[in-house]
Amino acid sequence: MNRPAPAPVRASAYTPAPSDRREPGEVFGPAFSLFADVLLVSLLTSLCCLPVLTAPAAFAAASQTLRETAAGGRTASARAYLARLRARLVPRSLLLGLLLPAFALAVRADLALAGGDLPGRVLVGPALVVLALGAGVLLLRASAAPGTVTARTTWHRAAADPHGSLLLVAALVLAALIAWGMPLLLPLLPGPLAFAATTVDLRAAPQDRES
Repeated sequence: MNRPAPAPVRASAYTPAPSDRREPGEVFGPAFSLFADVLLVSLLTSLCCLPVLTAPAAFAAASQTLRETAAGGRTASARAYLARLRARLVPRSLLLGLLLPAFALAVRADLALAGGDLPGRVLVGPALVVLALGAGVLLLRASAAPGTVTARTTWHRAAADPHGSLLLVAALVLAALIAWGMPLLLPLLPGPLAFAATTVDLRAAPQDRES
């Protein structure tokens, strides 16, 4: 009498996820490799942001490098980052980089005016903080988006994913507090910000496909 063959065992129920495995001879796990990638991208982005005009391209290159690292399972490298940076150094990104110091000067001028006896000066500070956070979220959204995006597209992406935008606001506030409390850690902040923007963009991608 033939016995029924046992049901096949699903490998996914017993096999650990690939992200939990270590290669033979590997000392640190994938989480430490990701930390090293973010650290390298942070330092490269900080150096490339020094001319100011290249800041948007530097953040876009950071996000693209981290995106490709997560997709391909490869570690980030300075050569890959610089290749993405050269591809992003277009007139549009340089013009956006030129607007950054102009925006900073305008905010400083408004703060100086708020110190006078103008009516409503109490609301100037909070309004400038909200404006700066909104501009930072839009810049991070634009840098993390694959390909070339416009201001209108970036605005629609931010409005369509309010939860992701709030996460980026929290990331910016945390980065500002760290920079204020420990200025020596300032060169290490661009990587986590780019990582947060890339993660939020990848998180919203399935929702965009479903809609």
